[in-house]
Amino acid sequence: QLQLVESGGGLVQPGESLRLSCAASGRTLDNYYIAWFHQAPGKERAAVSCISSVDDSTYYADSVKGRFTISKNNSANAASLQMNSLKPDDTGVYYCAADRGFCHVDSAKYRYWGRGTQVTVAS
Repeated sequence: QLQLVESGGGLVQPGESLRLSCAASGRTLDNYYIAWFHQAPGKERAAVSCISSVDDSTYYADSVKGRFTISKNNSANAASLQMNSLKPDDTGVYYCAADRGFCHVDSAKYRYWGRGTQVTVAS
């Protein structure tokens, strides 16, 4: 069973950066695609980024393009999300998710989830 644990959240001011990490255990990430989802207060979980297990191709939501960078380190069995130029709208819980196949923006396609890490962007 693949298990995921997020870390790296916190309170930052607008314009600052955070790097979220997703540590995997139980199985290696080589054959899994990894996604990060954002759940803003009172809203549904939405995909912000995904990285393929096949060719490391990536997907970014329009709201984070040019600001966020997803990466995957198979040797470390981990993934990360570098978040720059953070905005108050980026506030919420960030979840790491994984599954086999192809990147999806539909959260129902993911069987494996971490518990999330809180990101708060406020001045």
